[in-house]
Amino acid sequence: MDATSLQLLAESGIDGTLHRARQLTPAMLHEADLVLGMEKSHVAAMIQLAPEIRGKVYLLDKWLNENDIPDPYRQERIAFEYVHEMITKGVDSWQLYL
Repeated sequence: MDATSLQLLAESGIDGTLHRARQLTPAMLHEADLVLGMEKSHVAAMIQLAPEIRGKVYLLDKWLNENDIPDPYRQERIAFEYVHEMITKGVDSWQLYL
């Protein structure tokens, strides 16, 4: 995970040091009850990978503005802060439906 992401998480009381990225597989999608993508292209790619999971894959920003949440990789901290805020709002908006 990017150092800036780790720092922002730590400032929010979250330890992200154990996180490890993995390649998404159809099995992962089948096992999940709900899958949230950051960008519309992510949602489309997941549905293409396993079309039968269409009904449980959504955009994280679905209940707000249905905007893509950009990847701040290799950008300044302010971009990471902006994305962190978007993710937080997106997660909060889903809590009503879980």
